[in-house]
Amino acid sequence: MDPTTTNQSLLKELHRDLKRKYKKHEAEIETFWRSFDATQRAACLRAGAAGGVVLKHATDASLGNVCKLIPECNLRDIADSGPDFLLDLIKHRATTSLFQQYCDGDRGGPGDHEVIAEMERTRGLRHTRTFDRCFTLFLDENQYGESFRMSRAMKEFPAPLLPAVRAGLCVPQSTGELILQRQLYLIQCLVILIDDILEMGSPTRANKEVPKKSDKAASAALAKLTIQDRPPVEHSLPDLIASALEQKATLDEYFSLLCSEPVVLAHAVNIWFFTRPELVADEKGGRLPALNDRYISGAILEAIHSAVQGAAVWDYICRLLELLNTQAAADEVYRAISLQEIANVCHLEFARAQALFKRHVQTGTGAKFFKRQSGAHDVAGNALVSMKCNLKKLAKTDAQLYYMMRLCEAETTPQDAVNWFKKLAEFNESHPTARERIEEREADALNDLAVVVGFIQDLSTAISIPPVSSRKGQMFVLRSQDLEAEIIQLKDQVDLLDFALPIDNLLEPGMSEGALKKLDQFVIDKVGTKMGFLYEDLVHDCIAVLENQYELAKPKMEEEAKATSTEQQQTIDWTPIPMPAPQPQKERVEQRRQKQKTCRAHSSVYEITPAARPPAVEASAEESAPPLRTFEVGASAAEVFSTLFDKTQSRGAVNWTGFVAAMAGLGFSVLPKFGSVYALLPPESMGVKQSVTVHRPHKSRIEGFRLLLLSRKLKRTYGWGEKTFVVA
Repeated sequence: MDPTTTNQSLLKELHRDLKRKYKKHEAEIETFWRSFDATQRAACLRAGAAGGVVLKHATDASLGNVCKLIPECNLRDIADSGPDFLLDLIKHRATTSLFQQYCDGDRGGPGDHEVIAEMERTRGLRHTRTFDRCFTLFLDENQYGESFRMSRAMKEFPAPLLPAVRAGLCVPQSTGELILQRQLYLIQCLVILIDDILEMGSPTRANKEVPKKSDKAASAALAKLTIQDRPPVEHSLPDLIASALEQKATLDEYFSLLCSEPVVLAHAVNIWFFTRPELVADEKGGRLPALNDRYISGAILEAIHSAVQGAAVWDYICRLLELLNTQAAADEVYRAISLQEIANVCHLEFARAQALFKRHVQTGTGAKFFKRQSGAHDVAGNALVSMKCNLKKLAKTDAQLYYMMRLCEAETTPQDAVNWFKKLAEFNESHPTARERIEEREADALNDLAVVVGFIQDLSTAISIPPVSSRKGQMFVLRSQDLEAEIIQLKDQVDLLDFALPIDNLLEPGMSEGALKKLDQFVIDKVGTKMGFLYEDLVHDCIAVLENQYELAKPKMEEEAKATSTEQQQTIDWTPIPMPAPQPQKERVEQRRQKQKTCRAHSSVYEITPAARPPAVEASAEESAPPLRTFEVGASAAEVFSTLFDKTQSRGAVNWTGFVAAMAGLGFSVLPKFGSVYALLPPESMGVKQSVTVHRPHKSRIEGFRLLLLSRKLKRTYGWGEKTFVVA
């Protein structure tokens, strides 16, 4: 057997996706499509095409062989001829088998075999590859698209297959590949087209578009403003605690938005779906189709899990720093144990942020410099991806991407990353337009990595952090890795397509909430409790183990201290508690279920279903905010703050230059940190010392959920709201 170039299993998966999508949305598809005029139908067709370029008519040769493979996908037939052509085409492809489509076309026209055969005879269609003595079978659904090669020892064609040859069900593989390609491309086109029809036609989807506002006044104001260079600062432990608490609050707020705002959830799921490692080309250049609905449910789980995981890590960092500031302040043993745990957890968070950044680069601007190892997977089940470029050569041709690739390297440490961030910032300063070349999701991930790197650097200036250890301080690291593997392996089992087919169906009323409720129950059924409780327990248990570690180490260290001279007491050594043997999955799940029944008198702080989320999560920002005061500002600044604190769903957008100018007008200092991360320091007259960290947005526009995050951060820190600012 010789495997086909076009993977018939992928064709079958996409065909199942089309059938499921059509069955679920048949009525809406027909209603919306019939309500569109020719211009709207053309817009739908162009929306899903690369660069918006499509065939003008069935014989339009401007796109090469496209008109020979899928001549149906053209403006004249789909947009100009009325609604029936496409509706009949979708119905035929979604309600008949691939074998039926091979034999017969819609409206009684030619089937896929006849279409390709005719194109070969009359229009010179040929496959680019030569298949010697190879044939493809189209006998039935089970043996559909399978190919074989005749050995040279065979002098005649196998007699049992002669009837199939005469019936046109066994063809040369060069023809068979073209037939499979036709079906694959046509089904992909229809799947994309359905998504665009539903998006354009739905009157109930949450608003995704934001109006643009003029930024002339803001640009003029910024021209008068000098953003200060970052002065060298020695940070105190309370400063670090405040910084960690701010990051934790930011992640908590994002998680809250993810679970309560359909626009935020749909945006996150789309990103996880379209950045999966399987989309990176393998060592032979082969790619898996981007549109495969079976990955949607897993993308929802990954989006939620990543948000919970990040919030929990920073919760643990905050707790460790607070312990270091209290119990460990006067106890060297406690301090040594705490510092090692902090060092390891910060490195864990660096590795997590680095992996997420690499995920975006390898499917974004750096895609051609990575390769997927076909058949190889990591512990989480993701395809393994590695670099395949000469970095020294890249440094001469694309410095910006070179620095980004350096940040992706597994060998890069947080200390190395500081250097690469500085070089990247210097390059972008001398090449202001270069930053616009990277994708928005890459810029966001770069900023997230910069926050972690900046925090670790600040930490090193305040306290003496020990090197990362693979033996000591592994309580949280090992437990979190085990928990991550347990959760992520569920992504291929969960099915949320009733709510997210297509992904943007999450924007319809009730769909996001329904998906999260089903995900919540699915996790309970599989692991014994809610995802939020798993991470809450992880943090609480690790703090308890740290306390236990101290209780065991303290007496031994005191005895050793008595027997050792003062000059010899240079370092404090301690023996880590051995990790317990892994508990069988069945027992672990049953213990969680019992705890869920008997000990859970409260909701998780990481509750993913809005109805069950604790009121304290929503109210914490208002309760902790300083008393409200009013500021008189100019008209341009008033417009910025009005947009920021607008509570309507059709929120606008704020230009970065306008926001910085408005903050400078209030007396704030804007200090660059790493990459596009800035610290806003309030003036002494504000009465609040706490600064806030903000990310300069990609293409300098703050909009969507980023606008919500920023407004919540300013409200939480300074008590600002829609009535805080009035025009002078």
